[in-house]
Amino acid sequence: MAYVIGLPCVDVKDRACVAECPTDCIYEGARSLYIHPDECMECGACEVVCPVGAVHYEEALPAALREHAPDNGRFFTEVLPGRDAPLGSPGGAAAVGPLDADTTMIAALPPQSPPERPLPRKTPRGGGSCCAGERPD
Repeated sequence: MAYVIGLPCVDVKDRACVAECPTDCIYEGARSLYIHPDECMECGACEVVCPVGAVHYEEALPAALREHAPDNGRFFTEVLPGRDAPLGSPGGAAAVGPLDADTTMIAALPPQSPPERPLPRKTPRGGGSCCAGERPD
């Protein structure tokens, strides 16, 4: 299992999660961010800092966002418009940089409006910190 980025990220791409991710596993598409399921260490740092509530642990995805789990994986395993080959597992988003591609599901969505105000921040799964000793709260 891994964390998944869902609909609230589309056309918002706040990137607070990218800055917080200790494994550099959050990749930027044209309209959304995507978490690489094989590179995610499941720490929850991304979920806690997302101001729009787009990040969820895969097993805890709300019913309305469940289709985002397999779609998130497709970003890495399928040839998408604007790419000649699947992205695969490049080992870090920083070296790849922003990509001008999205999954078919995300690309087909109508433009999304950002929320009027940020949602309250979450507590990491299990209530602890992902990087104990690395960052004080």
